[in-house]
Amino acid sequence: MAINTFEEKFEHALGDMYDAEHRFYDAQQEMSNKTDSAELRTLLEQHNQQTKGHIANLERVFRLLDKEPRRVKCEAAVGLVVEGQRTMQDAGTPEIMNWVIATAQAKIEHYEIASYRGLIIGAEIMKNEEVVVLLQTNLRQEEGTADAVQGEPRELEEEMAEKAAEAEKS
Repeated sequence: MAINTFEEKFEHALGDMYDAEHRFYDAQQEMSNKTDSAELRTLLEQHNQQTKGHIANLERVFRLLDKEPRRVKCEAAVGLVVEGQRTMQDAGTPEIMNWVIATAQAKIEHYEIASYRGLIIGAEIMKNEEVVVLLQTNLRQEEGTADAVQGEPRELEEEMAEKAAEAEKS
């Protein structure tokens, strides 16, 4: 489908993010089942609950635009999920698995942050404050998860990497 108008581009990006959230929801469940880190599992499970809310918010955005929620295949999400799955298959120790999962989650969060920021710009240009608020809610939660994985004071991803390196030395 050709994208010829601002609204068509916005709707396409919205459908892309709607698809990405669905794909990431499934991937996070898989990652949660494969980690032996209680901290990482808790983070993934909490974020998966948030992801349900993100999907619901995106459905509200579609309705506010008088559109039916529609998934547009998100090739970036497909790639991030496939990369994570393949690397998890290759992880030879629990410590490496945890590091792989933390890294995969960090990549997902940064993709989502960039995508939501772009959608918010579009909603602001359309002067649709209700849509802006819903998208900002999702963005804040994605930023919070990114901070939990890679933020201060202790980066979870760094901790998983250090544990993987320590286990290798033993």
